[in-house]
Amino acid sequence: MAEKPEKYTIKKYDQKDYAIWNDFVAKAKNASFLFYRDFMEYHQDRFRDFSLMVFEAEKLKAILPANITLDAVHSHQGLTYGGLVFLEKLKAFKIEIILDEILIFLKENNIKTFYYKPIPVFYLSNGNNAADFFLFKRNAVLERKEMNLALNLQASLQISKSKMKHFRRIEKLDLIIIEETDFFPFWEKILEPRLAQKFNVKPVHTKEEITLLKSRFPQNIRQFSVYREGQIIAGITIFETENVVKSQYGATSKKGEEVRALDFLFIHLIFKFQREGKHFFDMGIVNEDDEKGFNPGLLQQKEELGCTAYNQDFYKLIL
Repeated sequence: MAEKPEKYTIKKYDQKDYAIWNDFVAKAKNASFLFYRDFMEYHQDRFRDFSLMVFEAEKLKAILPANITLDAVHSHQGLTYGGLVFLEKLKAFKIEIILDEILIFLKENNIKTFYYKPIPVFYLSNGNNAADFFLFKRNAVLERKEMNLALNLQASLQISKSKMKHFRRIEKLDLIIIEETDFFPFWEKILEPRLAQKFNVKPVHTKEEITLLKSRFPQNIRQFSVYREGQIIAGITIFETENVVKSQYGATSKKGEEVRALDFLFIHLIFKFQREGKHFFDMGIVNEDDEKGFNPGLLQQKEELGCTAYNQDFYKLIL
């Protein structure tokens, strides 16, 4: 018979909870550095925080990084992923109770809609789908899916023969790969111009913001760039967790395209992080806002680098 839990108390995060929140993130089963307050709050002017803390007696048992818009609460919209964060030893029946307590708390605070986006399963060595299941049983609907491409670095690599052929050829060129702490060359000379030219958009992070985040998380945010004859021609910005590396940004100049510098850098990093024992290389989504729903060219490019598709689910619950 399952043990009867203590009464749970839900409270909104307050600045005075900074230390206990961060200490919990450091110990949690399913957290990443994105959940530390120093990351969440770099763009606090754009998001009204509504993060929740769940206590059993006096002990913090779970947290929910979140923000609020009108009468809706979201798994934090400023983060790539989120969901309920908890400790390794928390059993499924308690996760169910905690989720119910959170839903009651939201209703009591006049919240009409709850949007939930869990961390992708490949980030977690021991799984993390209990909360998703319990949400579904409470009539949450799968509002959308994103096709997230990731490469299993612990399995045999499946990089296409054509990409490996070009990689071996490019190795003979005078290309230099460096890890640099200054994001300005990549942002100003490659990323911003290419995004503006191809998609008429700007990076999610400004160069000042990414520099600030790098200063706060120097081991987790890394910049790898390709130079030829002293000129930057491609780069990839990496967000690194314990088991997963994510290409947050990747771009190349026209000169870089001519020598396939971005593929060269991707393959170099695949081998590097495989040697270092990482589990997955997350290369991001390939979704598009059209009838097809995805970018075929981008999907093919990432599959040729050895990626396979992992779904990123987004749930909506009317309270």
